Amino acid sequence: MTTCLSFVLDEAGVTRLAQLLALKVRVGDVVALHGDLGAGKTTFARALIRALMGDGDHEVPSPTFTLSQLYRADRIAVVHFDMYRLGGADEAHEIGLDAAMDEGLTIIEWPERVAELLPAQRFDIRFDEADDIAKRRVRLEASGPCGERLARLGAIAAFLDALPPWNTARIVYLQGDASTRAYARLFAEGRSAILMDAPRQPDGPPVRDGKPYSQIAHLAEDMRSFSAISAALRKAGVAAPEVFAEDLETGLLLIEDMGDRVFGREIFRGASQAELWEAAVDVLVHLRTIPVPARLPLRDGTTYSLPRRDFGAFEIEIDLLLDWYWPAVKGAAPSPEIRAEFAELWRPVLDRLLALPGGWFLRDYHSPNLLWLPERTGLQRVGVIDFQDALNEHAAFDLVSLLQDARVDVAPELEDRLFERYCRKAKAADAGFDRDSFAAAYADFGAQRNTRLIGLWARLLKRDRKPNYLQHMPRTWGYLDRNLRSKGLADLRAWYETHFPPKDRRADLDA
Repeated sequence: MTTCLSFVLDEAGVTRLAQLLALKVRVGDVVALHGDLGAGKTTFARALIRALMGDGDHEVPSPTFTLSQLYRADRIAVVHFDMYRLGGADEAHEIGLDAAMDEGLTIIEWPERVAELLPAQRFDIRFDEADDIAKRRVRLEASGPCGERLARLGAIAAFLDALPPWNTARIVYLQGDASTRAYARLFAEGRSAILMDAPRQPDGPPVRDGKPYSQIAHLAEDMRSFSAISAALRKAGVAAPEVFAEDLETGLLLIEDMGDRVFGREIFRGASQAELWEAAVDVLVHLRTIPVPARLPLRDGTTYSLPRRDFGAFEIEIDLLLDWYWPAVKGAAPSPEIRAEFAELWRPVLDRLLALPGGWFLRDYHSPNLLWLPERTGLQRVGVIDFQDALNEHAAFDLVSLLQDARVDVAPELEDRLFERYCRKAKAADAGFDRDSFAAAYADFGAQRNTRLIGLWARLLKRDRKPNYLQHMPRTWGYLDRNLRSKGLADLRAWYETHFPPKDRRADLDA
């Protein structure tokens, strides 16, 4: 697709447009800036580089005399070229244009001097005079994947344009996670908000029974779930972010900024893990007393219902271990006999999980999605985010996510103490609470969850080229070992010990 956008902007508007583009650029992109002397090319380039560096005052000299200038941002390397003094395209090779276009983001002023060297898929941005001498007419054009991202930029610009004062906000990129969602922090009039950019994702290829993985696993397809669940959690007394504005059809939300004191970062800074995790446990005890409504209302008059998993949803998650981790470690896919044995051993466990009563299951209730808000009191000290995939499932499931945190070590002693804290408070709130059956459900789900994660880490490496998640592999195996000590999982424990002895519980998987 080819996308064209046009704006008439003052200098502040040019800067905001550059900040928006900074949200969408990737390694290998070329931004070609066209226009006469003084048209605004360098203003735009400087703003784009500062946005990528995360520093609005970063020194960005014009490369008119040096011809190129390198910047190493956390996300991406950036090379800013000025081709005005170039004698011809051949000289561009000598100043490193080829390498720059391969290794990072390339910003080029006077790109017409090297037109034959530019890739067909790029961002072309042209600056012309406008009727108002204080403004510039800015036209952006791109095709292919760049065009798709430019179209998304246009949708974001239109969304924010209708939301003063956020239409004049400073825009700062926020690092996301393994999902397709993107985030930015907006600053305006002494306050901030978070832009959530979550377009509806096309279904992936069918993986089983003609259905894609996301559909089988009951993952949210759009942000209707986030909006509905956020309102319900807030009504229940949980510190979920308020949704200020939304375009659910487009997949854009403006939500409350609850800061960036995520649990994992707080631990790194020296906070007491026990204090934070105890507070998070208390939120889960509270949630078990809140019934899940059959329908959660949305602002547009429609409703959303939390789904429940079926056998296929649990099964496709544990099969990630066979589909991705097994071949990565053993060099070949498992045999049909191995798959059959694996499925037979898991069947009674999954049947037990399916028989459990429902409740709030936020699904990823762990350190990357929990914010510490010490300025608040009680349950409000724990900010909860990233719950759009929530389900109507057993209360033990979120406790496993927290006490066997995939990203942060939770020592066995701390896990035991927090588990007992939960059970003690649950019993006080509900005299019918049965600790033994709860513990069995906790172990069953812990085994299922950590089996899924072991396969997921391998898939993120092999399919998505994201090796950083392999650092969590030893921790995940450790948690799985804890769960497999449960009496009801003895047969599964024997299977794992047979097929994955210590030498095969590896994180050094080849890409």
